[in-house]
Amino acid sequence: MAAAPSSSNEKIRVLIAKPGLDGHDRGAKVVARALRDGGCEVIYTGIRQTPEMIAEAALQEDVDVVGLSILSGAHLELFPRIVDELKKRDVDDVLLFCGGIIPEEDTAALNDLGFAAIFRPGTNTGDIVQFVYDNVKR
Repeated sequence: MAAAPSSSNEKIRVLIAKPGLDGHDRGAKVVARALRDGGCEVIYTGIRQTPEMIAEAALQEDVDVVGLSILSGAHLELFPRIVDELKKRDVDDVLLFCGGIIPEEDTAALNDLGFAAIFRPGTNTGDIVQFVYDNVKR
């Protein structure tokens, strides 16, 4: 597991969110726990969040990272709306990543939206923690 950066005593603040009507959040909770255990401060929004709710939580919680989890297949509809809502709130300096059931052919579109990584089923949670520490903007 990655250790907290020595240059700052502040923990990396990560928002984990479940957009849309997807009601299964086991994966999101596993990732949230791995990040917490890895030294991050994690805010988990719970299920059935709107793009506006996610962006507002990111603003209010002053997060460094936003991680989205989706299984419903609505990522190409919901994720652009979330990015737009973040921009409306001037939350444009956060690291974005996503995970869940996301087809390989959607990778380029999500990268173009600003998602720095896409984690699919079977990803080692240690790799997600390491990604956050390696890529967070401080």
